[in-house]
Amino acid sequence: MKELKYEFYIGGTPEQVWACLVSPEYVQQIYYGSIIRSSFKEGELLEYVGPGPEGEEIVHVYGTLLEYTPLKHLCFTHKVGPAYLKEGQENYESRISWRLEPVGGCTKLSLIHDQWHPDDPSYEPSDSAWWHVLSNTKTLIETGHTLDFGSNK
Repeated sequence: MKELKYEFYIGGTPEQVWACLVSPEYVQQIYYGSIIRSSFKEGELLEYVGPGPEGEEIVHVYGTLLEYTPLKHLCFTHKVGPAYLKEGQENYESRISWRLEPVGGCTKLSLIHDQWHPDDPSYEPSDSAWWHVLSNTKTLIETGHTLDFGSNK
């Protein structure tokens, strides 16, 4: 089964990294203008909502919160929002797991995006997008700014 796995060392505390993953004002900066909506209660809905192609608010990604251990672990199922599906297309589910670990004076941020269906068309776009999200997370924490990827993202 396919798996996307990334590890970044970030010059910040676990509290700073965690804020980037769950606080709407930081999430919006690293996730292309989307915010995270969730009660952060296991078994409940988690969604990333933000501007769509025409500026309207759409659900980009949603799922069920599987595990929430503040400053350590965030895990949820992943499905793309309806706007990303072609008519009659299956909406496959995968899983996203974030792990934080203090290492010396920095934080190790691990992301595993797994449990992919072999036919899921969002695998390749996710691999590209995760590099942007993770690079933005690291840069935001270390410099206070995100990266300029141009108009493509």
